[in-house]
Amino acid sequence: MSPSLCFKISYRKNPHPNEISRMPFLVIRPALLFLLLGGLNSVTLAADTPPELSAGQKIYNYRCYFCHGYAGDAKTVAASFLTPPPVDFTRADAKIFTPQHIVATLQKGKPGTAMKSFQGILTEKEMMEVANFVVTVFIQRSGNLTSTYYHTPENGWPNHQRYADAFPFATGKIFLSQPIETLTASQVRGRELFLSSCVICHSKADGPLSDNPVIWEARPLSFPRNHFDHSAQPAPSTPLKLDAMSSASPYLLHDIPPKIANLSAIGLRGQKLFQDNCAFCHAADGTGKNWIGSFLEPHPRNLRDANFMKGMTRDKLAATIREGIPETSMPAWKSVLSEVEITAIIEYVSTAFYPLPKQ
Repeated sequence: MSPSLCFKISYRKNPHPNEISRMPFLVIRPALLFLLLGGLNSVTLAADTPPELSAGQKIYNYRCYFCHGYAGDAKTVAASFLTPPPVDFTRADAKIFTPQHIVATLQKGKPGTAMKSFQGILTEKEMMEVANFVVTVFIQRSGNLTSTYYHTPENGWPNHQRYADAFPFATGKIFLSQPIETLTASQVRGRELFLSSCVICHSKADGPLSDNPVIWEARPLSFPRNHFDHSAQPAPSTPLKLDAMSSASPYLLHDIPPKIANLSAIGLRGQKLFQDNCAFCHAADGTGKNWIGSFLEPHPRNLRDANFMKGMTRDKLAATIREGIPETSMPAWKSVLSEVEITAIIEYVSTAFYPLPKQ
């Protein structure tokens, strides 16, 4: 995967803005998921940096930045959804956060948080390399480093200035809650561009003008940029739609729910519950082949796979939903969904993806 990817979060008016608080804790291996949620700033080490520090940086930038940010300050979108939040290494106590302490955390994880064990993922040598990098660069701030921006050609952002109309929204100079009728034409364009191409990596930019707040849905839809360039106008007579999904159809296709006629009342309820909660990982079509599902490890189950589903029963599926599956991204939903809701989801899965025999 390459940092030249960017993503989009879908948004709409939602009558339940706090719905995300009902979602169970998702165990996500930071190594594998969205190259999208790091902070705006990264660090560049000097050419004479010791090799072990450079090696630690490479591991950190691939495994850790998703939650802790490229600058080590945990100012990421992922961090804003996690309770407790990830550690801000730039404010960490150097007496506690020694390389040995960090290695122990990498080995064992931290129960009750998003910090998973990296045992079996990183070697002991790699753990010590990334621990030394974090301590030296972020905690002791003595890595002979210079600050740089993430949006560089090397990181896949040539001519970042072409997004200039969106900058006021990314920096908080203009809030999304500001009435559209008060914006200039370029600001309206910048707002559209920010919402379609920038928002997933930046603040949601909802400020104190709260008479018309933006209410966000819980479930993001993420797609790769695939070198999408909004400035590449196809023809003067064909205005280019500002979207971050161009060339992403292999993933987008799996985020389209199947159309099913004559669903029962419980099936309709299950459809909404599945699409609001389960489709985040399993995709709207149940395959798990959406962008997010494709990069979870292990992959979410393909609920249309006959080889797997032929051994599934309603009781087994209900137990899996209730209890989750350890060491995967499948959490336990028993404190979130009622038995009636779980039954509704199973009915929908059986109707939409693979028929499950009734016990």
